This record gives sequence, C-alpha cells and structure tokens, in this order.
Amino acid sequence: MSVPFQPQVPGNKENEKIEPLPVVVLHPPARGLPPNLEAKLAGRMSKLPVSESNPIPFSKSIMKRELCVAVVKTGEIHLAVGTSHLESPCPLPPLWDLKYSEKRVAQAKQSLEILGQLRNAIFCGDMNWEDKVDGPFPLPDGWIDAWVELKPGDNGWTYDTKANAMLSANFKQQKRPDQFVCKLSDFKIDDIEMIGKEAIPGVVYYKEKIVRKEFHKLELPVLPSKHFGLVLTITLQDDIL
Repeated sequence: MSVPFQPQVPGNKENEKIEPLPVVVLHPPARGLPPNLEAKLAGRMSKLPVSESNPIPFSKSIMKRELCVAVVKTGEIHLAVGTSHLESPCPLPPLWDLKYSEKRVAQAKQSLEILGQLRNAIFCGDMNWEDKVDGPFPLPDGWIDAWVELKPGDNGWTYDTKANAMLSANFKQQKRPDQFVCKLSDFKIDDIEMIGKEAIPGVVYYKEKIVRKEFHKLELPVLPSKHFGLVLTITLQDDIL
C-alpha cells in the first residue's frame, strides 16, 4: 500500500512542486520477520528520508499483531505513517462466533493514540473492521476517514465477492476492512483510489464447489489480491508551499 504525496523541495530556485513520491509501508506487516528486519525493509522502501521506524506489538494479541510505524520527513515537516493488520475474526469450529471485536477496537484506539502524538499522521491497513460487529471506527477529534471524506456515498468495499471474480465461488461478503484514516495539520488529502481490480491476464486457478450436492470444478481468474488496494494522495497545505 502506498501513500504518494507532493513535498516541497528545500532550496528549489523556482519554488516548484515535484512529482508525488510514494511512501511504501508493509501491509500487512510481513509475517515471521524479526522486528529489526521489518523496520529495515520499511525504511528501504521509502523514497523519503525515514527518521524513525519501529514495530510496536499490541498487548494481549493472540495473533501477535503489531503497529509498524515509519516517520518520514519532507523539508522540516514530519509525517508518521502507521500500518497494521488488526486482530482477525475466526469463525471456525468449535468457536464459530469468535470475532475478537474487543481486541480490534483496543488495537485501533492504541494505534491512533500513538500516531496522534505527531502533527501529521496516517493509519492504514487491513483493519478487519465491520461496523455491524465493531461499531464505528473509533476516530478521536481531528482524525478523518479518507474514503468517507473524499467519496461520500460510495461503499468502498475492498473485499467484495461480487466485484472480485477471484472470490465469486465464496460465500457472499461485501465489506470495507481496508482503510486510511488521517490526522493532518500540514497536509491535505487530495484523492483516494481503489486499485487491483483487474484480473492478471492468462492466469487462472481451480476451485471445487458443492452445488445441489454435486461437486463442480470451477475455473476462476486470479487478481493481485483477494482485497482491492487503496492509494491515498496528499499534498502540503497551500500556505506551506
């Protein structure tokens, strides 16, 4: 997941903007990597100077989830970019209703509290969030949901078994687990788009499905992910340029 934004170049004689630069964060955090290696990977994937990069484990996470934070600089302005894969629901036997909602809510609040210490912060990732189960995302004052802000009325489903043909044989689900939430003093959000909606040409996979007590082998397309991706574009406030 990338966060392109348009910084001002110190010392630019013509005082022009440069092209948006992507800040790439690990999403979801790479499983099985040592924390110090995760931090190094996050730093190397950034096109802006990274002044700090730390994984912060969530307390009492059964799935060992954590918040990965990178602080980048453009001129003298700092931006904290955090990503996480919040606790997943586990509707599996013998505990079919094990949703882990309380843990997700606690992890979201902890992440926003940590990131909110900076003037400019973005929290993004697979939140595993479902309003019917978890309630509204717990945004403190000063935080906004970028998709809701820029595309009001658009459902923003990033997990959609109807729109994603790769998932068409699955149980019907349409959800918005992937989100960008922002607290920005020196930047403004310009655009957000959904990507990864096209099938990879020439690639298919096969899945067996029982229909009316009969097995059917289905040929399905392959997309980049079972989730659609999001790209958020932010720019410096006009009075800073």
